[in-house]
Amino acid sequence: MVRTCAGPPPGYGGLAIHSRKHHTSLPTGAEAAAWADVLVRHQLVHAAVLAPNGQWLVQHCVESPVRVLDGPAAMVELVAEIQHQIRTTRHRTR
Repeated sequence: MVRTCAGPPPGYGGLAIHSRKHHTSLPTGAEAAAWADVLVRHQLVHAAVLAPNGQWLVQHCVESPVRVLDGPAAMVELVAEIQHQIRTTRHRTR
């Protein structure tokens, strides 16, 4: 599935996304990096870059503003939101 820039994915409502969910184990930086690679490779986001301070800079498409994700847990949460959106969209089209 290739996303167009018609609208931002979930989680693009504010300037920063902070993890809201409590996990039994926190996602690692390596896990967040792997998911960021998947998002870019499948063109679900235009770019996802790890900043030196541990935050993730994510851009939905070339024209969209850069978003700041507060660490690995926020990146994994964004991935979960995008997966949920894809699944609910597929379910509605069946």
